[in-house]
Amino acid sequence: MNLLAAAVADLVAISVLTFGIYYRRHFRRDLVLSYVALNVGIMAVAGMLAGGGAGIGLGMGLFGILSIIRLRSDAITQEEVAYYFVALAMGLVSGLHPAPVWIAPAICAGLVLVVFVADHPRFAQRTRRQIVTLDRAYPHEPELRAALERTLGAEVLHVAVAELDLVRDLTVVDVRFRIGGGQRLPGLSEARLPQRVAEPVR
Repeated sequence: MNLLAAAVADLVAISVLTFGIYYRRHFRRDLVLSYVALNVGIMAVAGMLAGGGAGIGLGMGLFGILSIIRLRSDAITQEEVAYYFVALAMGLVSGLHPAPVWIAPAICAGLVLVVFVADHPRFAQRTRRQIVTLDRAYPHEPELRAALERTLGAEVLHVAVAELDLVRDLTVVDVRFRIGGGQRLPGLSEARLPQRVAEPVR
């Protein structure tokens, strides 16, 4: 009875997570299939292990092995990694179907709710992260921040320099910034450039 209730709850939860939340926000059909297949597969294997008395330790080992294989086989964003681990966790919990009968459905519902809130478009909707390459070397952070704010037209929140090449005159930075807030910053096209003085015609 516990396994049946947990399996139904898991199928409902993974459907809401993938079709109702993930696809509507990130639009990757291939990962929808991956999340659903992974969730159902891990639930089936965990249910078999729990029924055979293999124990929770083996189930957690399987969780870790699948995590390493999947993350090394394809490059996915941090948001997609979060959905991936939630799909794994729901499948594992549902397969182990702990007593009483409401535990697994409650955990699945709680995980879906956490993802819904944490990945909501209204949460930090003006904050962005971007890798920016500047065609000038900026060894001093104040000058770097000013150049980034002029280029991005946004308020720079955090800067991490990935590469500073003084020979090629190049700076590569990982920048987090907030758009659309406060005073409008001048864009690159509005920056003041030195004016060329025309020579008199003789």
